[in-house]
Amino acid sequence: MLKTAFKLLVLSAACSLAGLAAFLFYNRNRSLPFITAAQNALKWENKASFRTEKTPAAPEVGLQTSAAPAGPLQPCPDVPPNLQGVLRVEFSTNRSLEDVRQRLGPVLQEGGRYKPPTCVAKQKVAIIIPFRNRHEHLKHWLHFLHPILIRQQLDYGVYIINQEGDSVFNRAKLMNIGHVEALKEYDYDCFVFSDVDLIPLDDRNLYRCSDNPRHLSVAVDKFNFILPYATIFGGVSAISKEQFLKVNGFSNTFWGWGGEDDDLSQRLYFQGMSISRPDSLIGRYKMIKHGRDLHNNPNPQNVHKLKETAYNMNTDGLNSLSYTVREIKKDLLYTFITVDVQAPAG
Repeated sequence: MLKTAFKLLVLSAACSLAGLAAFLFYNRNRSLPFITAAQNALKWENKASFRTEKTPAAPEVGLQTSAAPAGPLQPCPDVPPNLQGVLRVEFSTNRSLEDVRQRLGPVLQEGGRYKPPTCVAKQKVAIIIPFRNRHEHLKHWLHFLHPILIRQQLDYGVYIINQEGDSVFNRAKLMNIGHVEALKEYDYDCFVFSDVDLIPLDDRNLYRCSDNPRHLSVAVDKFNFILPYATIFGGVSAISKEQFLKVNGFSNTFWGWGGEDDDLSQRLYFQGMSISRPDSLIGRYKMIKHGRDLHNNPNPQNVHKLKETAYNMNTDGLNSLSYTVREIKKDLLYTFITVDVQAPAG
C-alpha cells in the first residue's frame, strides 16, 4: 500500500515538473521579447536623458556633426540629401538669441561660418542682411535659416550690416558694403541679399547662385503668395560675384524706402541678364509682421530715379562706394558690422 502511494506521488511530481518545463519551453519565445523591449526602453530613456543633460540635441535633421572621410573630399551632390521640404515656421516670443547659440554651437564657427565636413560645397555663399534695430527679427531669422543653410550643404557666412545712428536708411548701400566687407574675409563667389524679416517655408529653395540672377522670395504671405509684378527683385535675391560686378552693384543714392531693388533689376536687364525664380510653391516665404521703421519712409524721389538707371549705373555703385566701418563683432551666429553710411544732413 505504501509502495503504491509512493509511486503515485513520484509520478505526480514528475508530471508537474514536465508540465512546468513544457510551459516554460512554450512561453520562452514570448517572454524574451518582453524582457528585451523593457531593457531597450530603459536603455533609450537613459540615452535621451544623457542627450538632454550633457549634449544638446542638434536643431533639426541633417545638423548632426560628422567626421570628415579619409582622403580628399568629393563635391557635394547637386541635391542635398537631408532636405525636409515644406517647413513649419512659427515666431515664438520666448525664443532668445542665447537659445539659438546653444542649439547651433556644435556645428558653427565664429562669425556665423559653416562648411560641410563630408564634401566640398558647390559654392561659397555670403548672406548679406541690411540691418538697423531689428534684433527681435534677427533671432528668428538665425533660428530658422542656419539649419536650412546647413542642410543645403553650403560653405557660407552670415553678415549683418548695421547702419549706425538714426539718419535716413539706405538699404542698397548697406548691401554694397556687405559685398565688399565679406570679400575681405573669404573668396565668396555667390551673394544672397536678404531682408531680416523673411523666412523660407521650404528648404528646397536653395540659397545658391545660378547662371542668371535668382529671385528667391517669389511668394510671400504678405502678398497672398502671389508675385507682385514680373520684374521684382527684392526681399531675398541671389547673385554671383561676376554678375554683381557686371552691373556695378546697387546704386548708393536710394535714401529711404523703395526703388533700389527695381533699379538693380533694370541694371541686370541693361546688361543682358534675366531673372530666374523657383516655382511659387518652393519659393514661399513667411514675413515677420512689423510696423514701418523710423527714418525709412517712402521717398518719392526714388520713383523718378528709376528713369535714370541706364545713365547712372556705370558711375553710381561699387566703384563710387564710400563709408566708414565703426565696429566688427564676431559672434558664433554672425559677423556684425556697424558702419557709417554718410547719410545726407537733414
